[in-house]
Amino acid sequence: MSVITSVEELETLYGAPVEAAIVKVAHRVTPHYGAFIEASPFVSLATCGPEGLDCTPRGDKPGFVRIHDDKTLMMPDRRGNNRVDSLRNIVRDPRVGLLFLIPGSGTTLRVNGTAQVSTDPELLASFEVDGKAPRTVIVIAVGEVYLQCARAIVRSDLWNPENHVDPKSLPSAGVILAALSEERVGGDSYDREWPARAKASLW
Repeated sequence: MSVITSVEELETLYGAPVEAAIVKVAHRVTPHYGAFIEASPFVSLATCGPEGLDCTPRGDKPGFVRIHDDKTLMMPDRRGNNRVDSLRNIVRDPRVGLLFLIPGSGTTLRVNGTAQVSTDPELLASFEVDGKAPRTVIVIAVGEVYLQCARAIVRSDLWNPENHVDPKSLPSAGVILAALSEERVGGDSYDREWPARAKASLW
C-alpha cells in the first residue's frame, strides 16, 4: 500500500486551494456565520486528550450554542450517560473543533478554538430549561470560523426523507448492550423502557 508521509507530497497531489477556500476563514463570529450557529440544532464536538481523540453529538433547540460575543460561544452540557469524555479531555487539553449542521441546508459550519468548563451559577441558571440547569457550560474561545463545502451533504443526499433508514433494520441499543455484556445489561427491557426514560431526562 502506498501512503503519503509528508505535507509536500499532499500539496503536490492536491495542488493549491482555490481562493474561496482561503478567504472564507474568519477569526471571529461574523453576522453571516452567526446566523448558521443560531439556526443549528445539532453540532459535533471534537476534543483530544491523553487517551486519544473523541467526537460527540450535541443537540438541543436551534441556537442552543449561544453567541456570547464574536469571539466566544457557550454550550450547555445537557444530561447524558455521565461518561464526560469530552469534558475530561477539555480540562486537560482545551483544543476543540465544532461542526454545525442545519437540517435542510447543504452548508455546514466549522469552528476551531479552545474551551473551558464552567460551573458559574449564574451562567448555569441562564441555560435552564423547564427549571433544570446543566451541570456545566462549555465556554469556547473562537480561533477560526468557516463554512464547509456542501459536496458531502449533496453526495450523501442527507436531508432526503426518501433515504431515511428504518431503525428496525439496525441493531437496537438493547441488542448491542446485551451482546457486549453477556446479557448483564440491555435486552428487550432496555429498548422498551428507553423512550420514556429519555423523555424524562432530556434536560
